[in-house]
Amino acid sequence: MRHTLPLAPQFYVTAPQPCPYLAGRMERKLFTSLQGENAQQLNDGLSQQGFRRSQNVLYRPSCADCAACLSARIIAADFKPSKSQKRVLKKNTHLERRVTSPWATEEQYDLFRRYLDSRHADGGMADMDVFEFAAMIEETPIRSRVIEYIDTTTKALVAVCLTDVLQDGLSMVYSFFDPEYESSSLGTFIILDHVEIARAGDLPYVYLGYWVPGSPKMDYKAKFSALQIYKQNEWTPLGDIAHHEAETHPLSTAPIAEQVANISLPDLPAHRIKP
Repeated sequence: MRHTLPLAPQFYVTAPQPCPYLAGRMERKLFTSLQGENAQQLNDGLSQQGFRRSQNVLYRPSCADCAACLSARIIAADFKPSKSQKRVLKKNTHLERRVTSPWATEEQYDLFRRYLDSRHADGGMADMDVFEFAAMIEETPIRSRVIEYIDTTTKALVAVCLTDVLQDGLSMVYSFFDPEYESSSLGTFIILDHVEIARAGDLPYVYLGYWVPGSPKMDYKAKFSALQIYKQNEWTPLGDIAHHEAETHPLSTAPIAEQVANISLPDLPAHRIKP
């Protein structure tokens, strides 16, 4: 006789630690593992509910007294570049896009180290070695790509983005670039190019990660048109950024059990076992 067990993921919460975006606050994350034959379905379903992927883990903020972090995505078909973004596109016409499988290279790691040393020397990734970098790139149980940007005049690798291909869009997991090209606004260019990739593939959205009102590190995301944020369990247009001040009331975040109960899981096939 055969029995079936649902493959329902288990959710956990990290211990509090200092928030990297807003001074004086503590962060926690709600997370679940991402593995097995249903990993792609789970990633698709939870990404639509504000989760992000890091290697084989899906997570979203679950802070005890703050609800500032808001998942953000661009509606690709509705996006219109601003004048400054058009200038960024024009500045970078000499860059060539190259899409590869999620495989780490020494050239990528050298670029990654220059990027961290220049812009995030005191960040959480500052001590990441080549093996940890390779794990970040390669340990993916879903459909992922590494998108590289090559300077056609020098043949140098100048930017990289680890990107997940979702059912409804592209999720920019992590990007980095040559700090010597800072005047070229490569961070903005990578996002603009992902919008073009999404349009070419008839994918509705480009997921940007979290936007945090009040955090200078995240200001750039609010500059993209057709931006939606995930707030109070639904996607809504960003609108006036002044309406999204960081929420710090102790009742602004639901208890963990309530958060988990409100997560909509995709229909996963049952796992058959023998008695």
